[in-house]
Amino acid sequence: MNIILLGPPGAGKGTQAQRLVADRGMVQLSTGDMLRAAVKAGTPVGLQAKAVMEAGELVSDAIVSALIGERMDAGTGSGAIFDGYPRTAAQADALDLLLDERGQQLDHVIELAVDEDALVERIVGRYTCAHCGEGYHDRFKQPAVADTCDVCGAHEFKRRPDDNEETVRTRMAEYRAKTAPILPGYEARGLVKRVDGMGEIGAVTAAIGAILDGR
Repeated sequence: MNIILLGPPGAGKGTQAQRLVADRGMVQLSTGDMLRAAVKAGTPVGLQAKAVMEAGELVSDAIVSALIGERMDAGTGSGAIFDGYPRTAAQADALDLLLDERGQQLDHVIELAVDEDALVERIVGRYTCAHCGEGYHDRFKQPAVADTCDVCGAHEFKRRPDDNEETVRTRMAEYRAKTAPILPGYEARGLVKRVDGMGEIGAVTAAIGAILDGR
């Protein structure tokens, strides 16, 4: 089973993909992670991407699509979760071709629907333990003992530099402008299902599971 997880940055795509990997043996195809891994491993596509990035240019749709194809050929377990791809109409067309060439198909496009203002609050307020990586939030999940990690007892925490309101809203606007327009094409094929991405993590997981199981 091959699925696309869509939603703006911070909607929880990565978290839900990790759960599908653990629970169902699917493979998460996250273009950012794959790009870094391909460059490090020195694969043919990785070497192409490295040259482009060293020249200060953006990696093209063609290179990203080749990277996806390279990873699909290595095997995708019980199915692939496309996370962060496709981002554009051109990439959506390329994905159809990649699947067709391998005798596969796209089964579901699942969009995590979110409230933008609430999502900004969710993202801007998050931080992690600098030692073990445990996640916290200014409003929703603070350490039981102030300034002390619940898991490892460390006292140092960190925030991602791009977790600020201006950056988050810019990324959301980019999502609406570039990625959201690919939805109508998938809707016309009856592939799109929407899940409330603002729900509790377990509830979102259950809703996605129901879609995959045809319930």
